[in-house]
Amino acid sequence: MTSESPLTFSGKTPRPAPKESAEGRWKIADIEALFALPFLDLMFRAQEVHRAHFKAGEVQRSTLLSIKTGGCSENCGYCSQSAHHSTELARESLMPLDKVLEHARAAREGGSSRFCMGAAWRNPKEKDLAAVIEMVSEIKKLGLETCVTLGMLDAEQARRLAEAGLDYYNHNIDTAPEYYGEVVTTHTLQDRLDTIEKVREAGINVCSGGIVGMGEGQTGRAGLIAQLANMEPPPESVPINKLIAFPGTPLADAEAIDPFDFVRTVAVARITMPASFVRLSAGREQMSDELQALCFMAGANSIFYGERLLTTGNADTDGDVRLFARLGLISI
Repeated sequence: MTSESPLTFSGKTPRPAPKESAEGRWKIADIEALFALPFLDLMFRAQEVHRAHFKAGEVQRSTLLSIKTGGCSENCGYCSQSAHHSTELARESLMPLDKVLEHARAAREGGSSRFCMGAAWRNPKEKDLAAVIEMVSEIKKLGLETCVTLGMLDAEQARRLAEAGLDYYNHNIDTAPEYYGEVVTTHTLQDRLDTIEKVREAGINVCSGGIVGMGEGQTGRAGLIAQLANMEPPPESVPINKLIAFPGTPLADAEAIDPFDFVRTVAVARITMPASFVRLSAGREQMSDELQALCFMAGANSIFYGERLLTTGNADTDGDVRLFARLGLISI
């Protein structure tokens, strides 16, 4: 990182840019200093970093499919699929291979380059893992990148997924270490980090991000970004999710995050993880075109494409096509 580029143009002495610590790791104070920058200065810096690592205007599109919905034994406070919450979401069996491939072909025809599959498990059982491995192998034959989120893995399970050709494993860390116990108690942050380490050791790319708007505040968002940015290396893909306050979950009445604070989170993720894809994930359905445009300016360069995520709606695909045309964005 450098601090020579001026961040303001008012004729006054430029405010120094926050710098990464000498040890090459981001401190909470460094990241909070980024959040504290004037909004336009932060956006300018994020654009500088983005254009140094990616082609401006290119956005990667992924499609997400729930292949096993509901009945999860974890108690994540945001999750509509937890068996601990009264969300009235029906518990479903693992989707059959032919149905999954039908969705994958539709995703490819719609312009997605990555197909992501999610299953509501604490960790996959043998028969379920074998079925998912077959799904990964068959989807790879369609020319799509593959990503799965199956809960916690052991080293052998990660190795088998890698042998099947899995490109990415999603395992979000959700929130800051200091706030983790406020969101979930059936597993720890270290449990998540252990799975990410096993995925890395197997040679699979990591997809890991978090959810904002759960009451964590700016300090909590800084802690989340620090945890991600200080991974060695940082995740190749970083989903930034806006909480969808699902009825029946403990966070159903959470106060919505200020839109500019959401954009700031995207920008800080871009600056601290310059080579990662930063994805607009859950909550995009509720965002105006103008808010999404600000997020792209802040360095977001990946979206979930398609009208449904795991159990919630997503932005309209026709609307996405129109927005990309209006902004001159190119799908990759």
